[in-house]
Amino acid sequence: MILILGRRLEGKVALITGAASGIGECTAKLFAEHGAKVIIADIQDKLGQAVCDAIGSSNSIYVHCDVTKEEDVKNAIDTTIATYGKLDIMFNNAGIIDSYKPHIIDNEKSDFERVLSVNVIGVFLGMKHAARVMVPVKTGSIISTASVASNIGGISTHAYCSAKHAVVGLTKNLAVELGQFGIRVNCLSPHGIATPFYTNEFKLDAMAIESVEEIVENVIHLTGNLKGVKLKTHDIAYAALFLASDEAKYISGQNLFIDGGFSIVNPSMKNFMLRENL
Repeated sequence: MILILGRRLEGKVALITGAASGIGECTAKLFAEHGAKVIIADIQDKLGQAVCDAIGSSNSIYVHCDVTKEEDVKNAIDTTIATYGKLDIMFNNAGIIDSYKPHIIDNEKSDFERVLSVNVIGVFLGMKHAARVMVPVKTGSIISTASVASNIGGISTHAYCSAKHAVVGLTKNLAVELGQFGIRVNCLSPHGIATPFYTNEFKLDAMAIESVEEIVENVIHLTGNLKGVKLKTHDIAYAALFLASDEAKYISGQNLFIDGGFSIVNPSMKNFMLRENL
């Protein structure tokens, strides 16, 4: 049950890519509950329309959007303006991951390019076309999904780690450019979480999905710094809600980590010191 403390996005219009499932779906529903009109942009047409049906047709529309195609991204932005007259919030959330191969010599160029085309080019295009309509009105909030892999090496694939570092770089660069227009640009870096993002990529069945969810939760529990709580999709949605709202009106160029302190500590050193009573 999501607790609503006031309607923090009343009157605002938000476009979310990758909104048909996972983090994007949860965020779309939360934004709508807080008063926003939401554009669901995705390539999963049936799931995307189902999210709209759940939110209500008076508060949302679905637009087919492959973020690697500039014409699709441009169309999603133009449809938003044509339908609601403005764009207040752009959430570049669509992303993919490739299968983990620890040795770079085993990584294929085509797989590397596929990940970067969605996770970097897709974010770039979302930023570009959001800026196109936000700059003239001198207001707006652009948010992108990064990852703890944007700060730490060795916990993801080469392509994914590179892509998420790039998202942070784009965020900082654009925050500098658009600050003069009153537009805020930030990104989110969550710890790992079992969403359709993983299950679809690795073509898992229902039983395997449950196993992955359990494994991910156990890994985070064992490696995480913050104990007693578990990271859920709505935790990331609430972070996006904060950055999208006026409560974050003077926050820009930031990479907000939602990782329970995972990225600030070396667990090997901590465990060694505890074991040696240092």
